[in-house]
Amino acid sequence: MPATTVIDLTDVGLFATNRHHETFRHLRAHAPVYRNPLPDGTGFWALTRYDDVLAAYRDHETFSSAHGAILGGSFRAGGDTASGDMLVASDPPRHRMLRRAMHPPFSPGMVDRVTGQVRSLLREAVERIRREGGCDFALDFAPLLPVGALMALFGVGLDDARHIVSLTRRMVGYRDPALCEQTGDERIRLAHAQSEIFEYFADLLDERRDDPGRDDVIGMLLRAELNGQALDDAQILYNCMNIAVGGNETSSYTTCAGFLALLENPGEWQRLREDPALLPSALEEILRWSSTNAYVQRVAVRDTRVHGVEITGGDIVTLWNVSANRDGDQFTDPDRFDITRNPNRHLSFGSGLHRCIGAPAGNAELAEAFTALMGSGLEFRPAGNPIRLRSNFILGFTSLPVETVA
Repeated sequence: MPATTVIDLTDVGLFATNRHHETFRHLRAHAPVYRNPLPDGTGFWALTRYDDVLAAYRDHETFSSAHGAILGGSFRAGGDTASGDMLVASDPPRHRMLRRAMHPPFSPGMVDRVTGQVRSLLREAVERIRREGGCDFALDFAPLLPVGALMALFGVGLDDARHIVSLTRRMVGYRDPALCEQTGDERIRLAHAQSEIFEYFADLLDERRDDPGRDDVIGMLLRAELNGQALDDAQILYNCMNIAVGGNETSSYTTCAGFLALLENPGEWQRLREDPALLPSALEEILRWSSTNAYVQRVAVRDTRVHGVEITGGDIVTLWNVSANRDGDQFTDPDRFDITRNPNRHLSFGSGLHRCIGAPAGNAELAEAFTALMGSGLEFRPAGNPIRLRSNFILGFTSLPVETVA
């Protein structure tokens, strides 16, 4: 790739075919502050080196989160309507107040409940795989992480939790024909997917008003305060969506990427099964390797320069986790999957004030998944080609067929 190559980071095909690592190697070497043009004559900046992404995460006075984390994430013109009301779309001091309000749903006690529910579902899934000799891992095993988490977090049954996952899948995969019919304007498809999620949680919120003492996310948010005032309905609904989409979708896709990496690196899989004490470091490597949230969006609130490149106040700036996590200046032999990698300061959960509040729950879910697989005594091998999700925000799989080896 010559240094002058024009790259379109909004091309979902780039991520659906796993060409992105080559693209980001090129950008880190030749254009670490890259201006991505858009058809309407506008564009956005892409930061791709680890040190630059880390610095931008931590510089909330220059790079604002208030416009939302996803390019085009709001179907409405004029910015993200959740600005200042959703945790990921807020800046200090508002962010600190929202984070305090959101702390109870991610307490150690809730993490324990999530872990127990996920463990129960995975135990049953392993037995089904044993009986049937395999499964589509992306459909039959990995989604049980968000399903179990949603059951614990929102106090809903199995069918409702599966329904929520189907809704969030369509929102994340609104460009993927396997998840969403590709008709009409894609922004309308996104709007419809978002509205379905809001409608579900609005109905659940109405039910919970009669029992605000419930020890689930909505009950906790009904009792929470923001600057001395109760959260309004919009704030509760935005943050329910934040939890359902932001945290739980990523756990499923990260599990798929991690399991595929282990199957493709059987020596690492063997090391892990022989020494389960390696699981914590293996999970960190899976998080780095998968980089499920490919990037986050920020908006420059003032003029600044990065590597001599002028970024003007009001410009959109994207921080590419998937590139930073393969930066050879930070990670030795970054394209090698190494479950004992140390140090491993990946940015898959972000950094600074916006480090993912659900990281402990996410780690617990991943640990349960790989503990279940290791403890099953089953040998696995691919049973077909994996199919990648068509999205330029979430890196994941819509199909990962595997079979057991007799």
